Amino acid sequence: MAHRKTPRRSSRTKIDERNKDKKIIAVVGATGAQGGGLARAILEDKNSEFAVRALTRDPNSDKAKALADAGAEVVTADVDDVKSLRQAFEGAHGAFCVTFFWAHMKPEKELSEARNMAQAAKDAAVHHVIWSTLEDTRKSVPLSDDRMPTLMGKYKVPHFDAKGEADEAFKELGVPTTFLLASFYWDNFIHFGMGPKKGADGKLAITLPMGNKKLAGIAAEDIGKVAYAIFEGGDEMIGKTVGIAGGHQTGAQLAKSFSKALGREVVYNEIAPADYRALGFPGADDLGNMFQYYSDFEQACCDMRNISETKSLNPELLTLDRWPDLHRFARLPPPSPRLPAPCVAGDRRCRGEVKSLPPRCDARFSAR
Repeated sequence: MAHRKTPRRSSRTKIDERNKDKKIIAVVGATGAQGGGLARAILEDKNSEFAVRALTRDPNSDKAKALADAGAEVVTADVDDVKSLRQAFEGAHGAFCVTFFWAHMKPEKELSEARNMAQAAKDAAVHHVIWSTLEDTRKSVPLSDDRMPTLMGKYKVPHFDAKGEADEAFKELGVPTTFLLASFYWDNFIHFGMGPKKGADGKLAITLPMGNKKLAGIAAEDIGKVAYAIFEGGDEMIGKTVGIAGGHQTGAQLAKSFSKALGREVVYNEIAPADYRALGFPGADDLGNMFQYYSDFEQACCDMRNISETKSLNPELLTLDRWPDLHRFARLPPPSPRLPAPCVAGDRRCRGEVKSLPPRCDARFSAR
C-alpha cells in the first residue's frame, strides 16, 4: 500500500495520544455551527470510536484553540484549495463537508468549494463523507416559472440551488456519501437578525412570509449530533439522503414559543414573499424565495425532514420550546437605534420606510 502523506498541521497542535487508535473524522467548518456541533459531539463522548480532525483557515483563532484544548487535532485547510483539503483528508475515515454561502453570497463559489471537497475526498480515499446539502429548488420551480423571480440569472434560491447541484459532484466521483438535508436554523432568530422586534405599535413581532404554512426548523447544535450518529451508523448510511428537523411550526406557533420564553406577547407579522424580497437587506431576495419555496412546497419540505426519524438518530433532539438559546432573547439588548425598525405587527405590507431587517449575521450561521 502506498504511503500516505501527513497532512499539513498548525504548529500548536498535535495528535492527542488518547486518539491515536481511533478513526479520524475530518470536519470542515469545525469552528462553525454544523461542524462545531459535530466536533463537540465527538469530543464530549469519551467512549467514541472517532477522533476529530478540525479543519480551519485560522488554527490560531480562539475557537480553534478551544477545540485543540478539548482534544481535537487542528489542521490548516482552505475550501478554495483542493490540495490543502486533500492533505487534510489524508488518513481520515470520514469527512464532514459543509459550505457557508453567506460569507460571499456567490453560488458559483459555493459550488466550486463543494466540488473541491468531493475531489479531495475521492483522492484521499475517505471511507464515508457527509455532505450538508439542500434542495435544488429549480427541480420544482424551473427558471421559466415566474411564481418567484429568477436570481443571478440562473437560480431561484441561490443558497439552496448551488448545494443541491453540488450533490452530483459527490455522486459522479463515486464518493461514498450521506446527503444531510438540514432545516432552517432556529439560531437565525438570534444571529441572522430574524428575531422578535418592537414595531411602531410597541408590540414585539416576528416577520416572515410563510402565511399559515409550517417551517421545518432545528437547533444548529443538533445538526452536528445527527451527523455524529450518521458516522456511527457506518456503511448502511452511505448513499442515503437524511432530512432532519426538530419541529414543524407555523409563524403563529413560532411567535407563541417566543412569547413563552420572553414572558410577553410576541405576534406573527405575516407579509407576502414579494414584500419580504423588497426589504432591501443583503440576501432579502434569496431569503424571500426560500420562504416562498418552503411555503409553496410545505408538505414535501416537512415530509423530507421527518422529526421522528431525526429523533431516532439524536434522542436528545431539542424542540423549539426546549431550545436553551430561545431564552437568550430575554437577556439580549434592544436592537440598535441605527438599525431600521421592524414591520408594524399586523400589517400585511411593510411600511415604505422599512427597508431592512437588522443585518446581524454571525458567520457561524446560515439562513437555511
